Amino acid sequence: MTLKEYKNYFSTKLSEIYPQTEIDSFFNIIIEEKLNLQRIDTVLKPNFVINNNIETDLKSITKRLQKEEPIQYILEKTTFYGYPFLVNKNTLIPRPETEELVEWVLKEIEEKRKKNKLENISILDIGTGTGCIPISLAKNLQKVTISAIDISSEALKIAKKNAVLNNVDINYIELNILKAEKLSESYDIIISNPPYVRQLEKKEIHNNVLKNEPHLALFVSNENPLIFYKKIADLAKNHLNKNGLLFFEINQYLGKETAEMLKKKGFSNIELKKDLFENDRMIKCSFKNTL
Repeated sequence: MTLKEYKNYFSTKLSEIYPQTEIDSFFNIIIEEKLNLQRIDTVLKPNFVINNNIETDLKSITKRLQKEEPIQYILEKTTFYGYPFLVNKNTLIPRPETEELVEWVLKEIEEKRKKNKLENISILDIGTGTGCIPISLAKNLQKVTISAIDISSEALKIAKKNAVLNNVDINYIELNILKAEKLSESYDIIISNPPYVRQLEKKEIHNNVLKNEPHLALFVSNENPLIFYKKIADLAKNHLNKNGLLFFEINQYLGKETAEMLKKKGFSNIELKKDLFENDRMIKCSFKNTL
């Protein structure tokens, strides 16, 4: 099979499932990963011959895509904030919106250091998954101590591998945050991107996510959708250092409710921030007793 023939085969098999732009994106990712070819090579090298073993692999990938399995799980890797990350079905696939949260945290830390002349900063990420948030922060910060919590031992295995892959030091902790009465220490920054999709919102979720990504890390009940935010806020009140900050990625439909909950718990300087798609996506606050 030639490269041109595979492209035709690939497009035909996926044409009824994905838009052409996404098919083209998948194709370019696959040929780079499996054939070490670039997008331009589909024009320059249409008659490039694919050997039989790789052809079998490529057809297997195509079949998995037909079943709406995410390309990141198929290749067991993705990119977040410009860094490589391993992923599998025990971890959520990192999202672009979370990159915006990382960018915001980095900006606030820079301002915090200028204002308070802080050198060493301690950070905690709750519900770390792949470790994408703490690892990206560690790659961009000096003089920091970073810890990360997750309930899933399997997710933490991947997070630890990602720390090694990116050559950073993260202290990983296996913990069910909902059952935690306290944290082991206090922090300057606490961050969390916890489960926040309500069961009623399942109809909005694409099959590639719904059928493949871990529901434990995605969904909460309709009755108590802020369960993780409430618990983490309660812990943060006792474990934020002076001038400490709490950051959340949030459900776009519950921005005002999340802000109001934090206000009732005694947090101040509450700032709700939209993502690039103009959805309420992030929130930052501090606890008045730390100011």
